[in-house]
Amino acid sequence: MSLRGGVQRQNRCLVFQFTGQLDAYSEKQFQDFINDHRGAMALPLVIDLSRIDFIDSSGLGALVQLAKQCNDAGLDFRLVGNARVVQTIKLVRLEAFLHLQPDLETALDTIAAA
Repeated sequence: MSLRGGVQRQNRCLVFQFTGQLDAYSEKQFQDFINDHRGAMALPLVIDLSRIDFIDSSGLGALVQLAKQCNDAGLDFRLVGNARVVQTIKLVRLEAFLHLQPDLETALDTIAAA
């Protein structure tokens, strides 16, 4: 299965939603999709991976790189994942750095409160 993505503006944020696998084969597609749709907009980002079936170290690396870019630009960044994604992120202790949130509503609320 490949990676499919969508994006929408919601609560003055860009919300990216992905389905499929975020791995070595789809990492570049993931990064290109976000960069193409972000453009020059300086909006907070929410990455919703709640429909991801599989994530590997390459996928984690792409998320870390995106979080660093947002930090460097002074943009809020939140990540939402399902049980499998959360388990993988917690295994490598990246939940705080990636601003892992339990669901999309909470992610949007924490950005609005910031």
